[in-house]
Amino acid sequence: MASCSKWLAGLMLLAAALACSLPAASRAQLQVGFYNTSCPTAEALVRQAVVAAVANNSGLAAGLIRLHFHDCFVRGCDASVLIFSPNGTAERDAAPNNPSLRGFEVIDAAKAAVEAACPRTVSCADILAFAARDSVNLTGNSFYQVPAGRRDGNVSIDTDAFTLPGPNLTATQLVDGFKLRNLTCEEMANGTISPAYQALLEALCPPTTGQFTPITTAIDVSTPATLDNNYYKLLPLNLGLHFSDDQLIRNATLLPFVDAFAANETLWKEKFVAAMIKMGNIDVLTGARGEIRLNCSAVNPSSSSSAGMIETIFPGAGGEVAAS
Repeated sequence: MASCSKWLAGLMLLAAALACSLPAASRAQLQVGFYNTSCPTAEALVRQAVVAAVANNSGLAAGLIRLHFHDCFVRGCDASVLIFSPNGTAERDAAPNNPSLRGFEVIDAAKAAVEAACPRTVSCADILAFAARDSVNLTGNSFYQVPAGRRDGNVSIDTDAFTLPGPNLTATQLVDGFKLRNLTCEEMANGTISPAYQALLEALCPPTTGQFTPITTAIDVSTPATLDNNYYKLLPLNLGLHFSDDQLIRNATLLPFVDAFAANETLWKEKFVAAMIKMGNIDVLTGARGEIRLNCSAVNPSSSSSAGMIETIFPGAGGEVAAS
């Protein structure tokens, strides 16, 4: 099959953990309304930036959800995926993220607005979590409160991104990957794809476009700009794009959830929202750990020195990036 950068690639792998749970001991001490006193307009300002971006490009909503997913699954929800490295050695430069990951400019716009209102107060990790929530709300009409209080990490290494669940994993490998984040499930099998769907994808994604001219297409060709349960309806028709998608219906443990979510969109949205909240708790930095980045693309100057990492100046950022 021809190679494409899929704008929702990786997001639906989160669905494999919808039936799983985080042990209570693993949940961080985050708080709904964390900025009510220190920056009461923070969430509204983030939402304004997301609304403006999605109005101009509806695909950015899925991009922001995926950005949050790729942040939390690598080093925890610490905004390390946002750090820029002129040397091309940060998380965002790794193959699982580059060139398909997007929405960075939306987070930068939100951060600028929040910094203007409340300097040195709101973390980039929280802004990313708020933006993902707002994207779910705009495209799926589901709203949920986001516990906040995350702080930003100061390390971003490209090789760490290869721990993300890939599109060619079996059910067993997917489950193992979730177990590493204290998300538990089970087991295996084989997969296929509709020949007609494969032919359509090959037509949409010709193989000779070149390395630096990626062509994108939606995974869900029927409702690409809506967060709904159509993904699950497509799987039994062999319309799952990736091998890992097909694994969800080949696994005896996961298949009942696929069937239930396909039949009941309200149920799926409830589970999806719960999973997003749980995911947002993965290995967060709180209290005195981490920092409040002044620029989401660059760690603060003092932290890069204390981290002992390679320091490089990010032009115009007023800060530095620690990335090996």
